Amino acid sequence: MSLLHNLTSGLRSLFRKEQENRELEEELNGFLEMAAQEKMNRGMNREDALRAVRLERGSLGVTKEIVHAARWESFLEACWQDVRFGVRMLRKGPGFTAVVVLMLALGIGANTAIFSLMNAVMLQSIPVPNPEQLMVLRWSAHNRPQSIGHSSYGDCRSTNWATTYASSCSFSYPMLKEIREHSTVFSGIAAFAGPAQLDLSGNGPASMVSGEIVSGDFFQTLGVGATSGRTLDLNDEKPGAEAVAVLSYAYWQTTYGGSAAVIGKTIKLNGVPFTIVGVADPRFTRLTPGKSQDLWAALSQVAALRIPWGGGNLNKSDRWWLTVVGRIAPGISPTQAQTATSLLFRDEIVHESLLKTADEPQVALLPAQKGLSGLRSWAEEPLILLMGAVAILLLISCANVAGLLLSRAETRRKEIAVRLSLGAGRARIARQLLTESLLLSFAGAAVGIFIAFLGANALAAFVVANHNSALTLNATPDLTVLLFTVGVAAVTGILFGLVPALSGTRANLAPVLKENATSMTSAVARGRRRVGPGGALVVVQVALSMIVLAGAGLVVRSLANLKGINPGFDTSNLLQFGIDPALTGSYKEAEVQNLYGELQRRLTHLPSVMGVSYSSDVLLNGGLWTSDVKIEGRADKSEVEIQMLAVGSDFFSAMRIPVVAGRALTPADMASAHEVAMVNRAFVKRFIENREPLGLHFGGYGPKDTLYEIVGVVGDTKYDDLRKEPEPTAYIPVKKGGVSFAVRTVSNAEALVPAVRRALSDLDSNLPMFDVHTQNERIERMLFTERLIAYLASVFGVVALILACIGLYGLLSYEVARRTKEIGVRTALGAQKRDVLRLVVAQGLTLVAIGIGFGVVGTFGVTRFLKSLLYGVEPTDAYALLAVCALLLLVGGVACLIPARHATRVVPMVALRYE
Repeated sequence: MSLLHNLTSGLRSLFRKEQENRELEEELNGFLEMAAQEKMNRGMNREDALRAVRLERGSLGVTKEIVHAARWESFLEACWQDVRFGVRMLRKGPGFTAVVVLMLALGIGANTAIFSLMNAVMLQSIPVPNPEQLMVLRWSAHNRPQSIGHSSYGDCRSTNWATTYASSCSFSYPMLKEIREHSTVFSGIAAFAGPAQLDLSGNGPASMVSGEIVSGDFFQTLGVGATSGRTLDLNDEKPGAEAVAVLSYAYWQTTYGGSAAVIGKTIKLNGVPFTIVGVADPRFTRLTPGKSQDLWAALSQVAALRIPWGGGNLNKSDRWWLTVVGRIAPGISPTQAQTATSLLFRDEIVHESLLKTADEPQVALLPAQKGLSGLRSWAEEPLILLMGAVAILLLISCANVAGLLLSRAETRRKEIAVRLSLGAGRARIARQLLTESLLLSFAGAAVGIFIAFLGANALAAFVVANHNSALTLNATPDLTVLLFTVGVAAVTGILFGLVPALSGTRANLAPVLKENATSMTSAVARGRRRVGPGGALVVVQVALSMIVLAGAGLVVRSLANLKGINPGFDTSNLLQFGIDPALTGSYKEAEVQNLYGELQRRLTHLPSVMGVSYSSDVLLNGGLWTSDVKIEGRADKSEVEIQMLAVGSDFFSAMRIPVVAGRALTPADMASAHEVAMVNRAFVKRFIENREPLGLHFGGYGPKDTLYEIVGVVGDTKYDDLRKEPEPTAYIPVKKGGVSFAVRTVSNAEALVPAVRRALSDLDSNLPMFDVHTQNERIERMLFTERLIAYLASVFGVVALILACIGLYGLLSYEVARRTKEIGVRTALGAQKRDVLRLVVAQGLTLVAIGIGFGVVGTFGVTRFLKSLLYGVEPTDAYALLAVCALLLLVGGVACLIPARHATRVVPMVALRYE
C-alpha cells in the first residue's frame, strides 16, 4: 500500500506540474493575442501587429524560453524524484545492492587502476608551464650523414640510421648554437643529453648519481625555476666557467634532508669539484617520460667529467649527441617555425659537407609531449593490452549485473504494471529503472576509486622496482582519472541497465494484474519458454571469460617457456656489480688492471665464494657490443658483424661456460701486447667453414686495427636477449674501462653484498659500486613486460571466471525458484531426482557450451594481438584452448550443481501451494 501511495502521489505531482506548464503557455499566448488585437483596432494589419508586439514585449522565442525553462525545472524535479525513489528501492534490498556494487567496483576499479598507470606513463603532461608551446626538433634526410658519430638515449622513438635514410633527434653542439643565434621563431632553445652515471664524493661514502648534461638556457626555456638558490644560465655554458650543479628536489630531500645549507656546498663528480648552486622546482620531475635525474650540470663540463659524448670537444660538428627542444615564440605558428628551422638546418649541414641539397635534409617540430617518447616506447603495447583485458572484465561485470537486474525486474512486474495502469508512460518507467542502474554504477565507481588507488600505486611500485634506471611515476588518480571513472560509470550504468529497463516496460497489463500469485498453467508455460535475455547474458559472460582466460594462459605459458630457456651459463647464486675507476680520475690505464686483479683476489677469499671474474658488460642485461670484422682465410673477404665482450681471467669458470677447445684466457693475457680471443661455437659454425679455428685471426681492415688470435672455443650463451638464438661472439681480454664483477657463491648471493662493499671500500673508499643485482634479478627485469601481463591477466581471468560462475549460478537459482510449481508437478507425476538434476544442469551447461563456442571464435580474433609477447607458443595454441574449455565446463558444472540440488529437494505438496 505504501508503494502504491508513493506512486500515486508522484504521478499526481507530475500531472499537476504538466498542467501548470500548459496553463502558463496558454496564458502567454493569450497575452500575445490581446496585445496584437489592440494594435489591429488602431488600423494595423495582423502581421504588423504581431511583429510590433514581439518588439515591445520580447520575441516569441523569449516566451518559449520561459515555457522551456518551466519544463526543464519540471524535468529536474522528476529526476530528483527518481533518484529518491531509486535510493529507497535499493535500500530495501541491501544484500542485492552490496553484491552488485562489489561486482561493479571490481570492474570499474580495475579499469581505473590500469588507466591511472597509462595516465602516469603516457598521458600526463610534461610538468612545465605551457607545455603545448614546447617542441622537440627531429631531422631527417634521404641519405646518411657522412663521418659523424651518433648517440641516442631513448628520448625519441624510431631513430633510423640506415645508409639510404636517416632520422633522429640528435644534433651537434655547433648546430645548437647556429639555431640559437640565427632563429627568431623560438623564444627559447635548449639541449640536453644523458643522463650519465657520475661518481659522487664529498658527501659521505662514494656513490653513483644520475646526472643530465644540459645547455645553460635549459631551465629558462622550460620555464622551470628554483625552489632554493638558482638554476643554470648561459654563463655556466661558456668555456672555462665554474663547475656548478643544480639538484633535483627529490634528491635534495632524500640525500640532504631538504637543508638550505646545501647551497654553496662543494661535491666531487668524477673527481671534479662542483658547487651546488640551486634546487629545481619540486614540480619538475622529468622532461622525457621514465627519465628522472638527481642533478643537472652544464655542457661546458663534458670534457672535465670525461664524458665521451662530445668527443672531448663541444665544437666538433661531426658529433651528434644532443636532444634539442624549443619554445615557439608568441605569434609564430608551428608551421612557420618548422619551415625556418629546416632552412637553417639545411644550409648548415650542406655547408659542412655532411649532406647534399639533393638529400633534402629537413627538420620536423614535434610537440614535446609526443616527440619525447622515453618510457612510452616499450610501455604502450602492454598497457593497451591490459586496458583491453580490463574492458572485457567490465563487460562481464555489466552482463552479470544486467542478469541480476533482469531477475529483479521480473519480481517487480506487478509494481510496474500498476504504475503503467495509473497513467505513467513506458518511457517514464524506463527512466526510473535506468536511474536505479546509474545509482548502482556510481556507487560501484565510488568503491572502485579506492580499489584503483591501491592497485595503481602497487602497479607503479612494481614498474619502478623493475626499471633499469631511476624512475618517478605518479599514479595517484588525478582529475583526468576521475573524469575517466565518471565516464565509465555513466556508460556502465546505461549498458547494464538498458536491457532490464526495456524488458521491464514490456509488461502486458491485463495478465499481470489478473495474476493471482502464479497459476500453474502460466508457470508451466514459462517453464517451457527459453531462458531469454538472462541466458544470453550468461553466454556473453562465458565467451568473454574464455577470451581473457585464453589470453592469460598463452602469456603464462610463454613466460614459463622463457624462464625455462637454458642461457648457456649458470644463473644461480651469481652476484654482479659495476665499478668504473676512470670516473674517479685517480687511476692511470696501467693501474686499472692491478686494481681489478687485487679486487678479484680479495673477493675470492670471502666465505662461501666459489669464483670471481669481471667483464665489460653483463650477460642478459640488455646491453650489446657489436663490431664489423674480417676473418682470416674466409672465401668471402667482406666484413661480418659479430658480438664482442671483454672479459677478465677465470670468466668462463666463474660463469660456468664450458671451454670446448683450446684454452681459457689467463691473467697474463690481460696485460700482454699479443691480442688473443676466444670465440663461441656459433662463430665457428658460421665463419670458420670446417677449418681448425685455433690460430686463426680476425679484426678490422685498417693496418692499425687490432688483430686477435683465436686461442679457444667456448659454448654458446645468450647475450642481450633470451628470445634471440646465440649469435657469433668473440671474447677478448679486458684492457681498460669500467667493468662488472661476477661473484659465484655457494648459496644466497644477496647475503654477500655487505662483505663485498667492505672489500671494495678497504681497497678504495672513493670507488663506488653500482648496479648491484643477482643474475636472476636481471633476468626477471628483462621479462618485466611478460611478467606484468601474465600476472595481471591471470588475476583478471580468475575474476572473470568467478563473475561468470556467479552469473550462471544466479540465473539458474532464479529459474529454479520461478519454476518451483513446474518442478513440483513433474515430481508429483513421477519424475525422479536425477531427472530434475539433469534438467537444471543441462540447461546451465548448454549455456556454457554456447558461450564456449562464441568464445573460441573471439579468442582466434583477439589473441593474435599477443603475438609479439609470445615465445614458444602460437596465438591459436590448441592445448591452451582445450584447457580453458575444460576449465569452463568444470567450473560451470559446479556452478550448476548447487541450484540443481535445490531443485531436487522440492516437495510436491509444498510446491503446489507455492506463492
